[in-house]
Amino acid sequence: MALIQQGWISGDKLRFEALNRLVDTARQSSHDFRASSELFPTLDVEKLTHTMELEKEGAERGAQNLPPKAQKTFDEVALAIVERIESEKKTAHQIVEDQMQTFHDRLTNLDFEGQFGMIRQANASSVSDFVVEATKGANDLHVLREQLQEAHRYRSKFRERHNIDRPAKISGSAYTTFKYLFLALLLLVETFLNGNFLAKGSEQGIVGGISEAFVFSLINLSLSIMASFFGLRLLVHRSVGVKLLGLIVIAAYIAGAVLLNIALAHYREVSGTLLTGATREVVQRLWTAPAGLEDLNSWMLFAFGILCSILALIDGWLLSDPYPGYTSVEKNLQRRFENYNFRKEELLEELTEIRDDHNSKVEDIIKGLSNRRKEHNAIISHRQRVISLFAEHQNQLERAANALLIAYRAANRKARTDGDPRSFVGGYNLSRVNVSVSSTGEWNDQELAASIKEAQGFLTDQIHQVDKEFLAAVRRYRELDDMFPGTTNG
Repeated sequence: MALIQQGWISGDKLRFEALNRLVDTARQSSHDFRASSELFPTLDVEKLTHTMELEKEGAERGAQNLPPKAQKTFDEVALAIVERIESEKKTAHQIVEDQMQTFHDRLTNLDFEGQFGMIRQANASSVSDFVVEATKGANDLHVLREQLQEAHRYRSKFRERHNIDRPAKISGSAYTTFKYLFLALLLLVETFLNGNFLAKGSEQGIVGGISEAFVFSLINLSLSIMASFFGLRLLVHRSVGVKLLGLIVIAAYIAGAVLLNIALAHYREVSGTLLTGATREVVQRLWTAPAGLEDLNSWMLFAFGILCSILALIDGWLLSDPYPGYTSVEKNLQRRFENYNFRKEELLEELTEIRDDHNSKVEDIIKGLSNRRKEHNAIISHRQRVISLFAEHQNQLERAANALLIAYRAANRKARTDGDPRSFVGGYNLSRVNVSVSSTGEWNDQELAASIKEAQGFLTDQIHQVDKEFLAAVRRYRELDDMFPGTTNG
């Protein structure tokens, strides 16, 4: 699993740079402004008449027969009314100009040309990015496949060299755990029983007996395990020299196991009668009369030790394949096989995630284009609404100006004695201000719809192309098994 742990592909391995920029811009939105009829408030003629004291001014000036009857131009009161109306018109014009600038900025920010250009760029790069990523995965997988092939060839040569025509015996984790637990149980049982036998000769009683027995049991079982790995397995080797070495190891094991357990039995008898010098007495007995045990319990201790040694020997033999080195060769092949399969499935999952992420982003962009078109049309409609409101506001200002003039003139006429002045003939015509509209960023709706449809077609085709490359990559990964048939576990 070391190859996998190296992290061949980082978490952000494939960015789809052009596509990501498109997604980011698609999720952006201009500010929202509501078209409101209160953008240009209606001028309150009655209130303004009172504020400017037009009736009072008209009466006072009329009593003085002002303006003169022959005057053709507006007098100062009429000019004040006109000035107030023109001031309102300038304020409204500034508002509408600010609104036009806002609309211009919003239309410019939609940047359909930039969007279409980025879509063309993404359409050219995203598929190639995916192909590069899939190719990198295939290369990684090919390396693992070659390593698997090498392990397979090595096992085949090992079988041929050692004349083996059977699969290796590989113990599962549960079985191996059971065998180790059995060895531990043997150690505990032998320690406990031997401890009871040795307790009578120990100054520390049962505790001392168990402590001494643990050391003897550990040595006894260790000899058995070593003999199973470096003795019994050598006996099945095809080399005569190796078999001879195995016989020597087994002979040494038998001698060692008998010597150790008979010494333990003698130690039990001697330690029960001597306080000091027990070790020398045991050595003396082994030299002169190794089979001269006098107590039946001592013979039972010897027999039980030999039994535990044999059981440990068998347990060690069953831990792995009996042929030397075959287990490690087979485990190496298994490990390579698992690495290859794990990596293949991991690559397939990664490619699936990349494809799904790509397609999700493309769908977001497609939706974003439709939303931008709606926003574009809403901006145009809102702009036209504001222009219409400004035109209507100018009409209202003209009507307000004439209403104020009528109020002033009525009060003036009522107080005059020499008839209406010539300046009272006719009303006030407000000079209209035309709104300048920038066409930057504005599209014809039919042309915009056609361009968006074309861009969406590019994006949809891109999804199909990525799906096609995904299937091709899956086929390439699967084809590695066809290129190297017969390479399987066992």
